[in-house]
Parts: sequence; structure tokens; C-alpha cells
Amino acid sequence: MNWQVGQDLEARTLEPVTRLQLIKYAGASGDFNPIHTIDEAAANAGLPGVIAHGMLTMSRLGQLFSPYLAQGFIKRFESRFVSMVFVGDVLTIGGQTVGCTATEEGDLYSFTVFARNQHDRLVVTGQIEFFVYRDEGQAPKDV
Repeated sequence: MNWQVGQDLEARTLEPVTRLQLIKYAGASGDFNPIHTIDEAAANAGLPGVIAHGMLTMSRLGQLFSPYLAQGFIKRFESRFVSMVFVGDVLTIGGQTVGCTATEEGDLYSFTVFARNQHDRLVVTGQIEFFVYRDEGQAPKDV
């Protein structure tokens, strides 16, 4: 990887959010708040439908870096939830490189990231730091 400051990450459109995905996430996370799985509970809470777990939406944003996990890891991940995500929503995730710090062990890249729904409404924003291991014997690069 050799991301440049100012470079956009390739946006990815994800599969629609499904009720089964929410049920599986509830079981995996232990978050059984019924507004995430039961229509009546969501309606009683004043919602137009069940909503996705915020942390599920955040994890889907992290998929931007899945192709690079053999070369490094997400070191820091912060997010801000802006709008609710509903069953059937199609999210597009993307971001931009905003910094890079070279170390002896590798390069620490900084990104701003986002997810938008099919109505182009921003649903989550964040910052991610991704550490890329330096190949053995490779000198640190100037950034």
C-alpha cells in the first residue's frame, strides 16, 4: 500500500441490511434491545421500523480495510453515528487519506471515513488509523 494524503479510498456499496443480519448481530454482540429485531418494539419506541445496531454499522465501515489485513491492521477506529440505518438500507462506504507517519516498523496512515445510505444521507462518520507493516530491510519512506 502506498496511499497518498488527499487520496480517496475506493467507495464500496454493500449488500442491503437484512433482518437476519440484525438477529445474528444481536446474538453475537449480546445486544438484544428489541428495537433492533422486533417491529412492534421499534414502533412503541416511536421508530418507523427496526434499526441496525450502531456498532454493526461501524463494523461494516471497517470493511474498507478488509483487503489490506494481510499487510497491516486497524490501530484506531472512532465513529460518530449521524442517522439511523434501517432494514433494506444500502450503504456506500468510503473515505480519504488525511495523513501518514513513518516509523521503523511501518507506516501509520490516517483516514476520514463515512457511510451513506441509498438516499445519499450520511449515517456514520469516523476516523481510522491503519498500520502497514514495513517489509524486512525496507528503509522508512519520507512522508
